[in-house]
Amino acid sequence: MALPRLRNPQGANATEIEKKIKRGNALRQGSAWRGSRGPVALLLLAACVCGAGVWLYLSSLDSEVTETLVRQAELVSPQPRVFSVECSEDYENYKRYPGCTPKKCGRAIADNVVTREESQVLKRLAERGLALAGSDGGASILDLHSGALSMGKQFVNIYRYFGDQIGDVFTQEDFELYRDVRGRIQAVIAETFGLEPTLMYLTKPTFFSRINSTTAKTQHDEYWHPHIDKVTYGSFDYTSLLYLSDYGSDFTGGRFIFMDQNGNRTVEPRAGRVTFFSSGSENLHRVERVTWGTRYAITVSFTCDPAHAIPDPTLPENTEG
Repeated sequence: MALPRLRNPQGANATEIEKKIKRGNALRQGSAWRGSRGPVALLLLAACVCGAGVWLYLSSLDSEVTETLVRQAELVSPQPRVFSVECSEDYENYKRYPGCTPKKCGRAIADNVVTREESQVLKRLAERGLALAGSDGGASILDLHSGALSMGKQFVNIYRYFGDQIGDVFTQEDFELYRDVRGRIQAVIAETFGLEPTLMYLTKPTFFSRINSTTAKTQHDEYWHPHIDKVTYGSFDYTSLLYLSDYGSDFTGGRFIFMDQNGNRTVEPRAGRVTFFSSGSENLHRVERVTWGTRYAITVSFTCDPAHAIPDPTLPENTEG
């Protein structure tokens, strides 16, 4: 009987204490919520704003490309897919060369000029050359004609800088394929635009490019700005790009975009695909920023002015072994 009398008061006290603890916890929780409602509300607002921002950004990316001229999975063969545009007045500011200066302008895509296997050989050539150095930023170039190679924030001449070691990087077969491919690109441009191919001349800059998502360090790395080749370089009359890697599997972003007044048109790169166009302001263009992976391509440029012609590259004789 004594035990129950001792336990009852303790049980009553325990119950009262428990109630006080619960009331205290409730008060503290309410106070904590009231104190944190401001920051939490701000966090929720920030999340909503960020979500809206991401949605608007993604929507703007979609709206930038109003028409896809050719997708990566398509095969444009045997004839190029040609889109005519009215020539700009840019060519009136330069001497005209009959049989070459554009009379009809446009843009075209072809998948039967260079095979995918040949594009892979050229990609390996680019990989070996660019492995010698490379830019600190997202864009690196290798120019076999002048020997210019991105190195950090500047350029070096690979033929002078690496000397006899170049023979361990490039072969005569590499240069022969490069010249053969250049000739085929020249021929398809001439046929498409009704030109005399012997009146077209290779011009600079003609180069390999490697682009990835690394942050730009110099203006040379900022490849994504809209530009007009004829305005930028003057000598350009026809521009071409040979893609050496595939959009969607080797890299994302990096599509080629023609920027027209009534909307943008895009080309999705495919290894072996050639995109070519007249170089005036009728073909204002840019390259999307690469968001993942590595994009390889060759820019091959042609002029009608023989004063701006450059020869095909040759492997220095002292590197043969």
